[in-house]
Amino acid sequence: MDKKKILWVDDEIELLRSHIIFLSEKGYEVDTVTNGIDAIAKVKEKDYDLIFLDEMMPGMGGLETLAKIKNLYPNIPVVMVTKSEEETLMNEAIGGKISDYLTKPVNPSQVLLVCKKILEGKKISGQYAAKDYLSDFNQITQALASDLDFNEWIDTYIKLVNWSIELDQHREIGLEQSLAEQFKEANREFSKFVEKNYRDWIADNPKKDIPNLTPQIADKYVLKHLKDDSKSVFFFVLDCLRLDQWLVMEKHIADLFRIEKDYYYSILPTATPYSRNALFAGLYPSEIEKYYPDLWSSGNDDENSMNKFEKELFQNLLDRKRIKLKNELKYIKIIDPEVGRNFEQNIHSYQNTQLTAVVVNFLDMIAHGRSDSDILKEIAPDEAAYRSLTNSWFTHSSLLNIFTTLSKMKNVKIIITTDHGSIRSLRGAKVLGDREASTNLRFKYGRNLKVDDKHAVFVKNAQDYKLPKRGVTINYIIAKEDYYFVYPTEYHRFLTHYKDTFQHGGISLEEMILPVITMEPK
Repeated sequence: MDKKKILWVDDEIELLRSHIIFLSEKGYEVDTVTNGIDAIAKVKEKDYDLIFLDEMMPGMGGLETLAKIKNLYPNIPVVMVTKSEEETLMNEAIGGKISDYLTKPVNPSQVLLVCKKILEGKKISGQYAAKDYLSDFNQITQALASDLDFNEWIDTYIKLVNWSIELDQHREIGLEQSLAEQFKEANREFSKFVEKNYRDWIADNPKKDIPNLTPQIADKYVLKHLKDDSKSVFFFVLDCLRLDQWLVMEKHIADLFRIEKDYYYSILPTATPYSRNALFAGLYPSEIEKYYPDLWSSGNDDENSMNKFEKELFQNLLDRKRIKLKNELKYIKIIDPEVGRNFEQNIHSYQNTQLTAVVVNFLDMIAHGRSDSDILKEIAPDEAAYRSLTNSWFTHSSLLNIFTTLSKMKNVKIIITTDHGSIRSLRGAKVLGDREASTNLRFKYGRNLKVDDKHAVFVKNAQDYKLPKRGVTINYIIAKEDYYFVYPTEYHRFLTHYKDTFQHGGISLEEMILPVITMEPK
């Protein structure tokens, strides 16, 4: 392995000879010069991995030398070394994009720490990440073999997601496949857990402790803040948001807000027409169909036909809870960048509105767009890249600007959640059904549906799952794990076409365990 090359620039370099020898003994190759002009000449003739640069030198000073080096080679890490402790100098150096800052007299351990952090930090942190993950891997494997309750499943999922994000930074240690296999095993056990317990959770009088479910979320996390009518409550529903995507987004606003996180389980199917209507209505789909038949369309399960009446359902929930707002409920659905920019520009006009509900559809559009676009599949070929795509969208989105503006307002409470997540669907499951069966890939309803029970839950009686009846002979099937449904006709064509697409509607950790975030400006 080649030695890391260091250039040390100091007009009193002889006084630092012991440091130079110490670094050489630690395996670094160290060159020295005594002025800025020679330093620039050196970096032109040799590739250095790190530069130590004295701030106070005759002639060309450290800051001027730094600027010239950065103009030539902006990616070389530079550590400024100075006798001065003035804050203005520190700011100037940081503004000049230094990698670290040492105040004279420096000692050998300080110098070595800086070298290790800059030159070997990623390698060392990767080694520790690998060690820690392997320890957690064994603990998670043991947990999956036990009888986890719904809270323990949340904890397990959070661990897996945190490791996904951690290993994104350490692709070189090659543990992604191990994590993917563990996710696969977790979803296999989680699907069994949900199939066994779901009907007990949604029973009218549950016999045991149950998780927070979609119909309870608005009441528990949003409506309680309306008791104080001096506050403006903003309720954001980010369609198709997964926990890992939220964590990627959260880092950009963590300095702006006090953030609390909780979790809930989506109802089944984990699809917008069911879960988002239930979220706003505070009711299960069968109850919406029963009590508000005019607000429940009998059309296809698509965004346009099934989610037209979210504002009305939300208002009905407020009425049932006898909550009278001081002004009209506002509802905005951001379905394209123009609507988002318009809301961003007019956000101050909502400051005195007691309750504003905002649905943001972009993440769902990214998921669907990736399924249909070869370019997006190339940009986001795997889970890590999908998170990166989410990050890229959010950092340039009107949504980030909206949050930034809200962070500067007083008496604002922000609740963020989602209706469902999504899963990368990798395995096809052959399904039989008549021509009238729905076209969804992760769940279907229709007559005479047949599928291997290892791949899906078969719902013979819609009421057992509090789903719309649609007709006496209608059944539902809901995919488990990462399966997606394919009909026998042109089976291999559609198997290939839909493989490795992000879908929702089924049973998986990614689709069902969802964050609820409450934020207040700092």
